[in-house]
Amino acid sequence: MRYVGTRGGGSAGFRAVVTGGLAPGGGLWMPEVWPHFSHHELSAMARLDYAETAARVLARFIGDDIDDATLLGLCRDAYAGFDDAAVTPLRRLDDGLSLLELFHGPTLSFKDIALQLLGAMLGHFGARTTIIGATSGDTGSAAIHAVAGKKGVRIVMLYPEGRISDVQRRQMTSVAAGNVDVVAIDGSFDDCQRIVKALLGDAALVAKHRLSAVNSINWLRIAAQSVYYFTAALRLGAPDSAVGFAVPTGNLGDAFAGHAARRMGLPIARIIVATNANDIVARALADGVYRPGAVRATDAPAMDIQVASNFERLLWDAAGGDGAVVARQMAALAGEGEIVLTDAQRAALAHMTGVAIDAAAMDAAMRWADERGTTIDPHTAIALAAAQSVGGDDPIAVVATAHPAKFPDAVRRATGRDPTVPARLADALTGAERVVRLPADVAAVTAYVAARG
Repeated sequence: MRYVGTRGGGSAGFRAVVTGGLAPGGGLWMPEVWPHFSHHELSAMARLDYAETAARVLARFIGDDIDDATLLGLCRDAYAGFDDAAVTPLRRLDDGLSLLELFHGPTLSFKDIALQLLGAMLGHFGARTTIIGATSGDTGSAAIHAVAGKKGVRIVMLYPEGRISDVQRRQMTSVAAGNVDVVAIDGSFDDCQRIVKALLGDAALVAKHRLSAVNSINWLRIAAQSVYYFTAALRLGAPDSAVGFAVPTGNLGDAFAGHAARRMGLPIARIIVATNANDIVARALADGVYRPGAVRATDAPAMDIQVASNFERLLWDAAGGDGAVVARQMAALAGEGEIVLTDAQRAALAHMTGVAIDAAAMDAAMRWADERGTTIDPHTAIALAAAQSVGGDDPIAVVATAHPAKFPDAVRRATGRDPTVPARLADALTGAERVVRLPADVAAVTAYVAARG
């Protein structure tokens, strides 16, 4: 398996892609050719447990860099600490609607599913690296908990000060490991992400400090997240019948992982891309124009994004892997402030439906679930509301990306009750915090990383 850059040029193997940063020209890495699973191979997966399914899917992306037995061991280690044997259990909500729970890992977020595995793989490769990342809430704590205390790995995590929940912040800042640096940026998540991309695009800085990515610009994030689409679809009747997914969307990594599973042969009829007021992706899918606006703060902070990094991957795939097309489109975004999708790209993305959900509909979805004995967080509520608004005949799995206890204020306001706090979250709510504050400035963060490295 070889990987190429979304803006043209470059060729790398799996290990280099996972432990490195951006592709040439500031692009993202993509598999040169999509692996494919036949109907028979998909049917056989239904008999596997989660770790076995993960190893089966990921092997197609890894090639010879990790042997099959070692890969299975890494997957078992990564998911051993999850509090449900199914890892990502599927719960029935209503006729045709199920809840795909992705919050049973150590930080109660779907980010654990990929980042626990990333931590295991970095350990396997023996890579000395400085992980640099930006978080809109959950990536930070999941990445930190995956590598805290690991020899040879340092992590610097940026977050937008005042724009994530108190629980999300404390899950990062209360970790006392010496290899962890948490940096509060005076700006938005888009500012944090811009800074991270600038650092990863600095070849000299990357080489000197061995910088690597932890956000969903890292291909392993996408590959590992595609696995739960397989396990959920198989439980809902695939490969004999088609299924749908409703996905809360910010940086588009989760929805793109579903797209990736579809490209690998999984019969996904549609992917409902659910956004909040920061509806850039929903608008782009509806009218073919990707135009960032001002970020609006909401009760679903992981979705408060106007520059969705993985939209570039979607553009590349919808353009038939033509890096020159994507390079021109990304240049237009930088110069003119927008991307106009080609007719071919829009046709290739017809299976994706964008739906923007307002605060009232989000609260109504939380109440609807609560009345049926299920407490959900605001991000999941947005996906549920989107699924209910679209309807249809195929079974739909609503992707539940975070435990409701991470957003107690929003849950309490909508339902009138406090979510149950899991024991593993309690320590984060009381521990001492460690945080550095910096301006939304590339030079300031570069200097900090260099001084600490």
